[in-house]
Amino acid sequence: MKRSLILSCAVICALSAGSAFAQTIPPGGSLYNPPPPAPPPPPRIYVPAIPKMDAVPTQPSVRSGRSSFGDRVSRCLDEGAAAGLNQADRSTYSRSCANLRD
Repeated sequence: MKRSLILSCAVICALSAGSAFAQTIPPGGSLYNPPPPAPPPPPRIYVPAIPKMDAVPTQPSVRSGRSSFGDRVSRCLDEGAAAGLNQADRSTYSRSCANLRD
């Protein structure tokens, strides 16, 4: 009885040891398929800077490079007068010129 138990355990171990080293192939797969690509790296997390309690807050500047509307109208009126336009034509020219200029 002990011999048959030892013999059956040896046979079972021999059969299972041979299949333990084999790789399992999923259905529809092949040994020649390349391995799947590595997953992409996780996104970087940027932590915003924390303002200090005693620091002076900075104000954003809204300064544009465009001159004021009155300066542009004056310049356009002068250009219209230098071109020889009459008063009605100068006002029409200055309105369209001041809206298009820098």
